[in-house]
Amino acid sequence: MNSTLEAKRARALLGPLMVDVVGQELTAEDREILLHPLVGGVILFTRNYCDPEQVKALCDQIRALRRSRLLLAVDHEGGRVQRFRVGFSRIPSMRTFGERFLLSQTQALSDAREAGATIGREIAAMGIDLCFAPVLDIDHGVSSVIGDRAFSDQTDTVIALTRAFRAGLNSVGLAATGKHFPGHGAVTADSHIELPIDRRSEEDIRRTELKPFQALIDDGIESLMMAHVRYTSVDETPASLSRKWIRQILRRELGFKGTIFCDDLSMGGAAVVGTLADRARLALAAGCDMLPVCNDRAGVIELLDQLKDLKPSPTIDSRLRKLYAQAP
Repeated sequence: MNSTLEAKRARALLGPLMVDVVGQELTAEDREILLHPLVGGVILFTRNYCDPEQVKALCDQIRALRRSRLLLAVDHEGGRVQRFRVGFSRIPSMRTFGERFLLSQTQALSDAREAGATIGREIAAMGIDLCFAPVLDIDHGVSSVIGDRAFSDQTDTVIALTRAFRAGLNSVGLAATGKHFPGHGAVTADSHIELPIDRRSEEDIRRTELKPFQALIDDGIESLMMAHVRYTSVDETPASLSRKWIRQILRRELGFKGTIFCDDLSMGGAAVVGTLADRARLALAAGCDMLPVCNDRAGVIELLDQLKDLKPSPTIDSRLRKLYAQAP
């Protein structure tokens, strides 16, 4: 890759793809992929982490690659979804805060806010912009993939605690990402493996699942992540790839103005619609702004080749830049 091409790409708009890297430092192939004009972000995993000093160096490498630097993100909710552990505070599962809420609302809200602030402060110190949290799903007691990642089975409790958690993130200069719209907690299947189907009425879904999302949207939450779930009473297309869910309900009806992340396109819940390229085109057409593609390097390389007719969008670029970590 010659220096002229590198310079051109360094000045490019942020693209709609979020990809991962192989290990604890960048390889030549990593660098080439991250300089591609369709790439706008990087998501880190446990394999990318040894200790705080190492991951800070890795993030510095990634941030230095492009003049318009890539957005850096991590799934770091606490509980069983906490990518970095050695040298980081251990954050309990979000259900813990819901249980505390039953004993003392004041204490639970304070603790949830402090958890958000701690996560935000620690990952921001590494150079990471975004933690994919909080979970806004309601725990209906049937989803093992959500389960204790949800704050509660009570809508009002979820709203109160996710507001507190977001306030903690915001207090240290980080944006929040609410997930998984329009709600993943009432289905048994794991969308990492297959497409879950929610057969409840649209009225029931709106009365329950959408309430936390509407509350956080009204508060101005900065980004949301879609669910790979099919809600048959609303649309046969999975919500993550659905124009009705994204453009009509989320954007127009609920008035969401922030960034929309698709869930990982390599997951089984998205595979039902076709190839990675098929999924990516559907997600962008439906209204997603950024498309994570994780743990599939061969798929990423093929996808970049198959989407070479696409150009980064100034609108998406503008939304993504609002998610950069800010000094508190």
